[in-house]
Amino acid sequence: MALPVCRKATPVLFVETLAPSLAFWRDRLGFAITTEVPGEDGPAFAILAGNGIELMLQTTASLAADPHAAAMDWRGDRSSLFIEVDDIDALAAALDGCEVVAPRHDTFYGATEIAYREPGGHFVTFAAFEGRDA
Repeated sequence: MALPVCRKATPVLFVETLAPSLAFWRDRLGFAITTEVPGEDGPAFAILAGNGIELMLQTTASLAADPHAAAMDWRGDRSSLFIEVDDIDALAAALDGCEVVAPRHDTFYGATEIAYREPGGHFVTFAAFEGRDA
């Protein structure tokens, strides 16, 4: 069996509110907001990029409200990892038997995702985007 190809890893930083972190990353360090998802009390999620670095900010409230993240059992952890892969089927086969915390699902932003808790307790979401070049 061929091993899955991981193409890119992005940290996900969980925060109570995005505004202070946006001020830090955008206003002080010059990161650009490439994606923003609104929430009830302001932005709930954002992707920022700058100088070859990408990171995601997500409110803990939006994490708690995400039905696909319900099994993540967030306990004050402050980060997670988001990894793009070429083939979600190969990834799922390679991790068969590992703890799934968010079953395979399709997202509104065009990804097919599945999330695991790796043995050290960290959350890792793997995502395949249809039509992206390797």
